[in-house]
Amino acid sequence: MKNKKFITLGFASVCLATTLLFSVNLFASSESETNKEASRLQSLAKFTKVIAIVEQYNVDDVTIEELMDKALDGMLKNLDAHSNYLTQKDYKKLKVQTNGEFGGLGITVGIRDGALTVIAPIEGTPADKAGLKSSDIILKINKESTLNMTIDEAVSIMRGKIGDPIDLTIVREGESRPLNINIIRGKITIESVYAKKISDELLYIRVTSFDKKVTQDVIKEIKKKKATTKGIVLDLRNNPGGLLDQAVNLVDLFVDEGDIVSQKGRKEIDKKVYSASKSKTLTTVPMVVLINGGSASASEIVSGALQDHKRAILVGQNTFGKGSVQVILPITDKEAIKLTIARYYLPSGRTIQAVGVKPDVIVLPAECKTQQNGFSLKEADLKKHLEEELVKVDGKDKDKEDKKEDKDIITPEMISKDMQLKEAIDIIKALVIMKG
Repeated sequence: MKNKKFITLGFASVCLATTLLFSVNLFASSESETNKEASRLQSLAKFTKVIAIVEQYNVDDVTIEELMDKALDGMLKNLDAHSNYLTQKDYKKLKVQTNGEFGGLGITVGIRDGALTVIAPIEGTPADKAGLKSSDIILKINKESTLNMTIDEAVSIMRGKIGDPIDLTIVREGESRPLNINIIRGKITIESVYAKKISDELLYIRVTSFDKKVTQDVIKEIKKKKATTKGIVLDLRNNPGGLLDQAVNLVDLFVDEGDIVSQKGRKEIDKKVYSASKSKTLTTVPMVVLINGGSASASEIVSGALQDHKRAILVGQNTFGKGSVQVILPITDKEAIKLTIARYYLPSGRTIQAVGVKPDVIVLPAECKTQQNGFSLKEADLKKHLEEELVKVDGKDKDKEDKKEDKDIITPEMISKDMQLKEAIDIIKALVIMKG
């Protein structure tokens, strides 16, 4: 009887203790929420007070609307290099850019170590023709210092009327002094995908940016030559990125299972995993991917995923290292904010942010040196070479053949000017031989 009474009392004591503990936790949680709300209200009151003081005493007359715009702008700029407040004017410019055609220089820029840096010039644009290179640091735009200038401010200044000139002062690795480059603004239209034959068995595909048509254009190019293609060189050099879904879909053409990329943020809704589907696999031929310091964002997802899946060999230089996710969130019909909400992670779990993707074979950009001391001796230089063999090729006049230059072929001249491409071609040839 005593034991039973002891058990009953013991059980009652445990229940009482549990109830008290639950009550304490509930009280602590409630107190924490109350303190958090009080802190929030104090902070908002402080903000309102500062706005009122500046509006009343500032040396120049400023409206409450102007002060709020400045406050929002400053707040978002201090979060990270890619978040910012889009005024009506900025938001309109962003929509124009999204349509794929605008007036400007044709470069993608980013903030690296606090400096405004060229991620990549877009192929064939005024910036590319003027000689701007990936990793160039822009010191001044039209004599205006870029110190503490945001990406969007810089882009806003560099865009302008087609035909108008602009001066950039840049610092380039290997140069002893800053360089002044004059560029005439042009109409920027981007051809994102084009392909050339390296040989009857090898295909070269260049992707310059990830717009909404990239995957379908790559599919089209592969299908044209699928019957004879035994190896692919995918060139992502100086590709600044673009749409995430296009990067995922492009990888899915070459990988039949497993994760492609994941993104992780504070909110559960921002945590996503993108995986490959066997039904979308287009080809299993060996691949080499070309990358460099101008390969960023979506390019890094594609190259990193193919590397993690051991689906391709990466050749070139370390990529830029932009592994964050930004979204445009409208706050009115005419204004919005661009906010970083997550980070990308490759299939192996490694991050791209500030690290980039490392190539399997490091090759620096250079021209191929095929001659010694500027002199070489060929069969055609010998006195008694077979001249008649040069006159006809397969029964056709050689001079006429030469005039029919195929623009869809990677020529020896192109290869001789690009050591990274030459290395990629040598590797893909070896891979094709190994596969049999």
